[in-house]
Amino acid sequence: MWTVELYKRDRRMKSGERMVRKVDHSTADRSAVLEVYTKKYPASQGWRWEIHETYRTQRNLMSGAEFQERYDTPHFCSPANESYWSM
Repeated sequence: MWTVELYKRDRRMKSGERMVRKVDHSTADRSAVLEVYTKKYPASQGWRWEIHETYRTQRNLMSGAEFQERYDTPHFCSPANESYWSM
């Protein structure tokens, strides 16, 4: 599974670009996702995209068990980090 973060160049923003959307794709083939976004959102027109693997394997800090979490989970919400357990 892949997640695409789509950005558009925007001079009004401090960073020079703004996030337009996040799209989850259930296909296992990263190159197919890349091909779609290369054609549909060309860099020459101010688009930028980042392709991330949606889930990553982490290890629970307390029990040591492995679990799957989204790549964009904040560190304080993840059982793999000490700040999660210290609240």
